[in-house]
Amino acid sequence: MMNESVVVSRKGEEGATVAVSGTGTGSIGESIVDSIKVPTASGSDIHGQQGQAGQRLRGSSVRKRSIGLRLLPWLAGALFLTLWQLRLFHQLFSLESYQLPVPSAIAASISENAEMLFRYAMYSGTEMLGGFLLGSLLGALAASVASFFPTSGRAAVAVMSALNAVPIVALAPIMNNWFGDGIWSRIAVVAVITMAAMAVSLFKGLTSIQPQYSDLMGGLAASRMQVFVKLRWPHALPSLFAGLKINMSTSIIGAIVGEFFIASQGLGYLLSDQIRLANMPLAWSCIVIAAVLGIVLYEVVVLAEKRLIPWNRARTDP
Repeated sequence: MMNESVVVSRKGEEGATVAVSGTGTGSIGESIVDSIKVPTASGSDIHGQQGQAGQRLRGSSVRKRSIGLRLLPWLAGALFLTLWQLRLFHQLFSLESYQLPVPSAIAASISENAEMLFRYAMYSGTEMLGGFLLGSLLGALAASVASFFPTSGRAAVAVMSALNAVPIVALAPIMNNWFGDGIWSRIAVVAVITMAAMAVSLFKGLTSIQPQYSDLMGGLAASRMQVFVKLRWPHALPSLFAGLKINMSTSIIGAIVGEFFIASQGLGYLLSDQIRLANMPLAWSCIVIAAVLGIVLYEVVVLAEKRLIPWNRARTDP
């Protein structure tokens, strides 16, 4: 009996030992597995990384496209000048070199006559800027007053727009007769041709207000002046700058053509004089300087528009 009890107790101890050892082995295995477990990314993390990569690719493509669009005009201009220098246009239109000087000859003429061209460009630029500012101001005042009386104001603006139908070659002698042969006659010519464009453009911006905005201001018991200052004028700023850009482009034409009649200075006077003398390189130099002057002043207006109404740029840019 004693031997059997000893055997049974020994078997129980061995079973307990095995049970304990089995349990310990399992926990150690689980701890080892947990320690070497590799972290896996969730589905949302993968999609987020893919979205960021896609945004980076799209941003890179947009930047490349923007750079390409900016370089395209410069490349087209360089190609045009190269073909001109190689006399392709002379062959196409059967022109001689004295009729159409090549760009190198025009550049040499500008270098030789730089001082005179600069002085005449300042004179023409003064006429252009003076007429541009005066005409734009008068046109803006006319459009502002007309916006308070929409029905009769629309008729007045239509009559004013008829000034654009008057040829500059007919307007310049009249202004020379009124204001003499000084600088004010050319300023008057530029003012007349820019006043109408500003009046038409700004009047459209001041009167094209959505009805719900007008109803809102009426519900707030706003006066006509408050409606003009708080609603109509901010809404018309894009139209104002559209008129300024049109006027800047046309003012150089008015100044140059006005100088064809009874003038002693300016790019238009020099251009007309050199054409009569068949000095075409210097005549084309006047054209190039006038074009550069107009482009620079136009870009000044564009820069002012971006600074003063950036919200319109953000809305219109692609």
